[in-house]
Amino acid sequence: MSASLDIQLADWRNHALNLEKQVNQVIVGQSKAIRLMNIAIFARGHVLLDGGVGVGKTTLLQSIARGIGGAYERIEGTVDLMPNDLIYHTFLGPDGRPQIDEGPLLRAGENLSVFFFNEINRARPQVHALMLRVMAERHISAFKKEYRMPHMIVFADRNQVEKNETFEIPSAARDRFMMEIPIEIPSDRELKKSLVFNTKFQHAEKLTQQVESDILKFDQLNAFSEQLQDHIKSSDVLEEYTMDLWDATQHPEKFGVTMDSVDVGRVIQTGASPRGMGMLMKAARVNAWLNGRDSLYPEDIHAVFHEVISHRLVFNAAYENRRTALARELTTNIIRTLAVPSLTFSKAA
Repeated sequence: MSASLDIQLADWRNHALNLEKQVNQVIVGQSKAIRLMNIAIFARGHVLLDGGVGVGKTTLLQSIARGIGGAYERIEGTVDLMPNDLIYHTFLGPDGRPQIDEGPLLRAGENLSVFFFNEINRARPQVHALMLRVMAERHISAFKKEYRMPHMIVFADRNQVEKNETFEIPSAARDRFMMEIPIEIPSDRELKKSLVFNTKFQHAEKLTQQVESDILKFDQLNAFSEQLQDHIKSSDVLEEYTMDLWDATQHPEKFGVTMDSVDVGRVIQTGASPRGMGMLMKAARVNAWLNGRDSLYPEDIHAVFHEVISHRLVFNAAYENRRTALARELTTNIIRTLAVPSLTFSKAA
């Protein structure tokens, strides 16, 4: 490794850890979620956020977006939202005539860094289709020209309270998201007490402003991510272990994986996709880098396994309404059951 690359990797790691530190100072009890979101940023993957109402998803995301830099856009999913609403909106100008302006996907142009789709499952499948295409291609044609958004990462969350007038994201669409990250109420009583009684947590905008802006250079992340991915190495033993993990998502019973609540052989219809496994390794490499290593270890895969794999599992229809709990149990038991290989190279940073 050249000295210049060594310095670059260390500098970016310092910036990444600084972002985590600052966000953790204003968003309490979410350190694991913040680390996972940081991994997704450097792996350049889109994210589903999983959590109830009022748990701080928006404040968390705005804080991270401020640290990344670039433009932040947001749209609310509603039953009457149409694909064109993402691209343009119409309004009456001062002269009373209809005018057309660029919508949230387009108005920031190439400076768009973070796009938040709130309650994406309230929007119709036609909207999902457009959003997924833009996520994959990061460009769109409108107003007789091409709009590029090469630096955009999409964060989306789902309304999990109401079922009426919602359109669940199908498995093929979920596969476009690198991770599904849970944002949960902290279990620690003192943290919960702070959230209720410390008045600073009642002012989301002030909290967000405490995070330094442009800690990361959003328009340099793509190039650095490629360097990072090329730098982190794996071994033949680890690659075989990864293939076993993949096979275990398809046929867990063949590896002796069991579940307490159900017959594991009846739960899974389809396991992780090739795209999903590729994203798993991208995320694992970032985890290794954040921990100061240039080689992959099983714990790097374990650190992101559930969040990358669980939303890609297709359950048989009888079990779909229990997806969250069953997916957690299955991915946990896969990790526990499969033998972890011994690696021979040095673990030094």
